[in-house]
Amino acid sequence: MRLLEVLPNGDFRLTGKLLDDAIPPYAILSHTWGDESQEVTLEDIVGGSGRGKAGYEKIKFCGEQAARDGLQYFWVDSCCIKKSSDAELSESLISMFRWYYRAEKCYVHLPDVSTRKRERGDDDMQNTWEQSFRKSRWFTRGWTLQELLAPSSVEFFTLEHRRLGDKQSFNNRSTK
Repeated sequence: MRLLEVLPNGDFRLTGKLLDDAIPPYAILSHTWGDESQEVTLEDIVGGSGRGKAGYEKIKFCGEQAARDGLQYFWVDSCCIKKSSDAELSESLISMFRWYYRAEKCYVHLPDVSTRKRERGDDDMQNTWEQSFRKSRWFTRGWTLQELLAPSSVEFFTLEHRRLGDKQSFNNRSTK
């Protein structure tokens, strides 16, 4: 497992591969991929070329949120796995549940959910984040079930990086 380390200046760097007994506390990002050419890869991080890609924003968000939560390390699948290595990719797929389970925090990034008010009809402003949340693309992915169940702490964030709640608060809402 590789992690991204938050540096004192707010930047981050990739660690080398860590053995299970050497893995420090970390946060983990659950997200949906956009255009694959705009996702930041391990090679982009190593080469310093990922900042210009659209996917960089969610990686930056994860690092900033981890730092706010007192965590120096975080993990994002798009840039912590060497996808050009079949062996590493296979090992990562097998380990994924365990990695989510061991994470101190899991941040769910929902780019299709906004807390901004949208105009509806004649100057009527209505906050529709709850409707967007229920229809979010994140809920249509097969992988998200383990990403929701494995970690003890799962927090949901909007496009603007505003915290909506955690899995317990949404579970309590749905049972009422």
